[in-house]
Amino acid sequence: MLALLNPAALLALAGLLVPVAIHLWNRRPGREVAVGSLRWLAAGANRRLRNLKPEQLWLLLLRAALLAVLAVAVAGPVWRTAQSSSRGVVLLSPEAASLPALAGLKPTIDSLRRRGYALHWLAPDFPRVPGKAWQQLKAGEAGATTDSIAALAAGQAFAWARVQQATAVFPGQPLYVVTSAALRNFGGSHALLPAAVTWQALPDTTTTSWVGAAELVGDSLQLLVGHSSETRTTYQRKKVPEAHNGQPFRVPGLATVRFQPDGKGGEYLVIVPADRTAKPIDQIGVDVVPKVIEIYASPEYAADARYLQAGLRAAGGALPIVPQLRQVKTRPDGLHADWVFWLSDEPLPPGWREDMASSKHRIWVEAAAPGRADTAHLATNEPGAAAVAVFRRGGHAAFQGGETVWADGQGRAILARQTLGRGNVYQLHTRLHPAWSTLADDPQLPARLLELLQPEPTDNFGSQQTRLAEVEAAHDRRALAPAQLPAVSATPAVPASTLARPATFRQTDLRPWLVLLVGLLLLLERLLARRRETLAQSVNL
Repeated sequence: MLALLNPAALLALAGLLVPVAIHLWNRRPGREVAVGSLRWLAAGANRRLRNLKPEQLWLLLLRAALLAVLAVAVAGPVWRTAQSSSRGVVLLSPEAASLPALAGLKPTIDSLRRRGYALHWLAPDFPRVPGKAWQQLKAGEAGATTDSIAALAAGQAFAWARVQQATAVFPGQPLYVVTSAALRNFGGSHALLPAAVTWQALPDTTTTSWVGAAELVGDSLQLLVGHSSETRTTYQRKKVPEAHNGQPFRVPGLATVRFQPDGKGGEYLVIVPADRTAKPIDQIGVDVVPKVIEIYASPEYAADARYLQAGLRAAGGALPIVPQLRQVKTRPDGLHADWVFWLSDEPLPPGWREDMASSKHRIWVEAAAPGRADTAHLATNEPGAAAVAVFRRGGHAAFQGGETVWADGQGRAILARQTLGRGNVYQLHTRLHPAWSTLADDPQLPARLLELLQPEPTDNFGSQQTRLAEVEAAHDRRALAPAQLPAVSATPAVPASTLARPATFRQTDLRPWLVLLVGLLLLLERLLARRRETLAQSVNL
């Protein structure tokens, strides 16, 4: 059945009057008369207006058809085909299909199928679950459906949005949704769902453990081991004896762990699966040299050093491997740490900037006294963040070609970064002292310092923090609270409105075909017009 999405566009058919008027007006000139017969010439011109008749009928019809097809295309024609519809739809998440808790729900799904519900995967395009595949799932047989289920399970992080999409694909039909209760599957916004949606979230009672990071400290190996269950995800640091040359060793709660060389003089850990022929589960880079943070503060910067040390200690606790933090009272004679916080009016020792060209050292320099009075606030994008005021600024000139890390409301740099080879120099244009700014009282100071302490990505493993987040997402077993899901009914009833609901239709857009027809008509019109001009020229000759 043909339908128009925009019927008002048919008013464009009034444009058919244009080619008709042009054809009626553009008639062939009257017969030629003698030059002296001016009276007959004037009469012939007048008869042209009184005796209007259509000529070149085929050309007129082609141009009229061209405009008519364009008008219909603008009206949005679609072809509606009635399709058989079920009394409801059961949407089964591929991840939930492998959960043991599905066994208790299989009788309910079978009952709904007998009442006319259709069984579909909660996946892109909502493919139908074949009867044979469902019987295999009921019997607990993996069969050939394992690979297909694994492929469908990829990209399930936005189950709520997928269900919202299903309400539009199956309009007016009750939906019985079966998914895992894993929190990782409910990303994005949670828009209000129709009352016809019943959601059953199956718990995953399994727990998992993994190695998030590893570091060699002396003669032992320090591991960051994660544990995840329905209620929480926690991390625990463990020390085990050092092992080399591919020797496996055991960690409580984990599978066998083994050292592997990376071919570049370093090592990494792999979690060995129970099946020795299978591919290793995880790969974790091992930091051979621990990160060292050094703070040098002259006596007048003692208060700044206390605030900075507290912020760094809080930020370091959030890193996969806690760095070594030490404060020195004597002026360092060289760059012996990954990070050096220089809190002094004295300039940096000569040669440090040149040494940074070939090393990955980071140096933090605060503003020198006495500074100058200023009134500004740190610009931030965090909603509800406390205002950070700046009362004084140092006299250091901005870095040439430097990058602004923290800025105030006027766009001026509060913390700037200059890249020197493989290293960086950070210039704080104020101080942490309360007489200079309120940075020391900022609750977000540890988080701001943590962003600076993040390890640089490497070709092999990427940054530790990024990799740790990816591994945690893969092992996360936390469950969404049942109160955050739509109400669950053990046996969803079929609404009476659904039983009397008219058949649904599938719409096919016809505009691409009409555009093709317009092209063909335009080609015919040009050929016919060209042929007429050629004939007219041959007659005149």
